[in-house]
Amino acid sequence: MTVTIYHNPACGTSRNTLAMIRQSGTEPVVIEYLKTPPSRERLVELVKAMGISVRALLREKGTPYRDLGLDDPKWSDEELIDQMLGHPILINRPIVVTPKGTRLCRPSEAVIDLLDDPVGRFVKEDGEVVEAR
Repeated sequence: MTVTIYHNPACGTSRNTLAMIRQSGTEPVVIEYLKTPPSRERLVELVKAMGISVRALLREKGTPYRDLGLDDPKWSDEELIDQMLGHPILINRPIVVTPKGTRLCRPSEAVIDLLDDPVGRFVKEDGEVVEAR
């Protein structure tokens, strides 16, 4: 199974998701999207595959979201994508792509359903225990 994670190593949720993937026995393709942002076409594909709105992919915390006024409903999807491409930190993470689907893995245990052999039990960095369903 090929697994790709759009990852930010500074994000605890992203680190936990990556660890769950690796603990399942899969070494994913890791794309540090702040260093290598997706193309416009790829970003649109990811949004469509996740079945979410462009706005739902925007990250507010720790980003220029408020400074740019992105909470204003005037912004079109195309304009929001432009902002994410110009400021990749606005792209929420982690996004995981597998043959079973594509998902924004917030919380990190959302990755479980995308894996062939998910871990039975995982302890997150903060000590929270996750049990596979």
